[in-house]
Amino acid sequence: MTDHVVVLGAGYAGAGAIKRLEKRLGRDTDLTWVSETDYHLVLHESHRCISNPSVQDKITIPVDDIKSSSTTFIEGEVVDVDEAERAIGLADGATVPYDYLLVAMGSQTAFFGIDGLAEYAHTLKSLDDALGIHDDVANAARAGTRTDPAKVVIGGAGLSGVQTAGEVAEYRDHHDQPIDITLVEGLDSVLPNGPAPLQEKLERRLDDRGVNIITGEFVSGVDEDEVFYGDEASLAYDVLIWTGGITGQEAASTLDVDKDERSQRIETEQTFETSDERIFAIGDCALIEQPGDDLAPPTAQAAWQAADVAADNLVHAIEDDSLETWTYNDMGTVVSIGEDAVAHDTSYMGISLPITKGFMARSLKKGIAAKWINRITGVRRAASAWPDM
Repeated sequence: MTDHVVVLGAGYAGAGAIKRLEKRLGRDTDLTWVSETDYHLVLHESHRCISNPSVQDKITIPVDDIKSSSTTFIEGEVVDVDEAERAIGLADGATVPYDYLLVAMGSQTAFFGIDGLAEYAHTLKSLDDALGIHDDVANAARAGTRTDPAKVVIGGAGLSGVQTAGEVAEYRDHHDQPIDITLVEGLDSVLPNGPAPLQEKLERRLDDRGVNIITGEFVSGVDEDEVFYGDEASLAYDVLIWTGGITGQEAASTLDVDKDERSQRIETEQTFETSDERIFAIGDCALIEQPGDDLAPPTAQAAWQAADVAADNLVHAIEDDSLETWTYNDMGTVVSIGEDAVAHDTSYMGISLPITKGFMARSLKKGIAAKWINRITGVRRAASAWPDM
């Protein structure tokens, strides 16, 4: 009897799992890959397109360059998962049957009920998002003057917010455009969950690039002209970008498995198994248990590490073998600020690097992207992408 395995999503978790499943599944198993886009986006480098849209050619990888010919690919939006029928419903009315399912649909931006935010803010979760930000920043800059510059406000100073601010600054400086940039964070520092030495370095780098930083003030509302924060403060804006958090995809709400009620992210054990033994979940769409009370972080690094184990466990489930547990291993953090970068708690050729900046940090950033691209496609594409990472 043929088993039908379906993977939902073409992000890091989905693409990595597909590569592993193709190696591990037997010939009596059909593998189907479903995604809204027919390419994999190297999402942690998508901010590069804000300053330089031509980078898109280096960070979008067609699925046909990733998967083998034996894997079926379906481009479509998932709108429903029926566990009883073991069928996935797509927006065009088609259904995809499965015996085992790996959900790797990623996440969407969380707006936390803030009035006006979803209506007026750009997000940064796709290639189109990044290109849209570039276009609006460029248009606003053309309308600005030295005495009345374009005003770009970025809400959320996590990794995406910091890197977005850096790319807007890169665009401003490269094109000598009149742009004011303000980064607003509700908690007390940039990269609020990061280590203090890295926070301090990033704040200095952002300050050096002329980015205004407001911390300890939560955004409370937005209209078409202003961002409101704190008790009574406001900022006028021409372009507003929101990077303040994530929540589950709408399709996840149709899954009859244990989920977080607020975010609809899927709860899994360290094995990636959900409350339905035929459904596994990985990446940003999942809340993956870790030792103690921790959860795996919703990062590219975690998805890369987890993909092989999740794929192996799906194979173990088919073969009725015991499942492996996975524990996240933090390999450090590298953050770009335009063409500059700062790294913390990384290593190079076995040498520990507590805090790194300049050439070494930039090289680490390039190396991370190139290593991933090499993993899913090969060295030629990775070498081609290197200069733009």
